[in-house]
Amino acid sequence: MKKIILFFLGCLAANMYAERVEPIPFGDMESWTVRYIEESKLLGGQTKTLYCLAPTDTIWENGPYTYGQDGNPWSTSNAYANIIGIEKAAGTMAPEAREDGGTCCRMDVDMLGVRVMGMIDIEVLVAGTMFTGRTIEPITTAKDPYRNIDFGVPFTGRPTALMFDYKCIVSPEDWVWYAKGTAKPKKQEGHDEAEAYVYLQHRWEDEKGHIHSIRVGTGYKRFSEDQLTWVNGYRLPIHYGDITGEEWYEDYMGFKGIQRAMNSRGKMTLIQEEGWDGTLEPTHLVIMLTSGKYEAFVGKEGNVLWVDNVNLVYEE
Repeated sequence: MKKIILFFLGCLAANMYAERVEPIPFGDMESWTVRYIEESKLLGGQTKTLYCLAPTDTIWENGPYTYGQDGNPWSTSNAYANIIGIEKAAGTMAPEAREDGGTCCRMDVDMLGVRVMGMIDIEVLVAGTMFTGRTIEPITTAKDPYRNIDFGVPFTGRPTALMFDYKCIVSPEDWVWYAKGTAKPKKQEGHDEAEAYVYLQHRWEDEKGHIHSIRVGTGYKRFSEDQLTWVNGYRLPIHYGDITGEEWYEDYMGFKGIQRAMNSRGKMTLIQEEGWDGTLEPTHLVIMLTSGKYEAFVGKEGNVLWVDNVNLVYEE
């Protein structure tokens, strides 16, 4: 009788904690589109390689890439720019072989240099990033890098965690670069870190085309030191509702105020996050995995984040 009771108790416990792991399309990092971009002769005319998480393909021509095709939710910091006829490719993320087999995504914080007419050196700091949403190419200005990013994808699930494999290199230095390309790079105080976050948002559009949002769920993690061996199956919990009263809450987990989305009129508009409510049904999913925590043009060159096998976890 005791064995029977223990058996049923074991079954009950298993059911209490039953879950399913749902892969995110292309989150296994095994499928890539390779783009070869010939930069303008004014910049030296080199051929640069850009990688997209997308169906396996090779593109041998300049021009914008259309993200969001065939149910692919991912875009990246890699981008093709055409500024008043000058063509440039910027790449800070790429596939890399894992030691135990398969492919992962490597994202670097890198100082991208441009030499104009062999004389003028321009340097821009870019953090390697992958995120759910779309980059609208071509990039036509460096003044506001967020104006071409359509953050988030339609989504109605209620996952309990974001799960992925990772390792990272994080500099212990307490200074970072500010390099926008308009002047020489400058040092400033700060400690750069890799980060991962996931937002579940309930969005709607008003009659003027403005996009409003309520935060339904939040998961956030910053990686502040080296992790040189793979952590497989890392779980980032998703917390529903208002998290501002939690003892682990930090201001950076709140509303960004810089992210945009495309409205029904085809115009990029600021996402106005206006509150918290864990009971609402999500309409959009934002996932960000990045080698640097700062906004554009600020970070620590040499930091690296590797990621693989990105999944969502659900309770059954």
